[in-house]
Amino acid sequence: DIEKSFMTIQKGEIYKTVIGDIEKSLIEKALEHTSGNQITAARFLGINRNTIRSKIKKLNIDVNKFK
Repeated sequence: DIEKSFMTIQKGEIYKTVIGDIEKSLIEKALEHTSGNQITAARFLGINRNTIRSKIKKLNIDVNKFK
């Protein structure tokens, strides 16, 4: 909930935290939809395969749970 974020997240960190949460959920949903196939998930989202791989690493997403 974005409104809650304004009350609970430190000023200056709201954008980064909310975008990170949404991005993680979006990538996980794409991986779920593609049975963990990163290249297909990247195409599905309209991003480069290297981009999705770096975001998976940065966001600590366990790809194996979608296979």
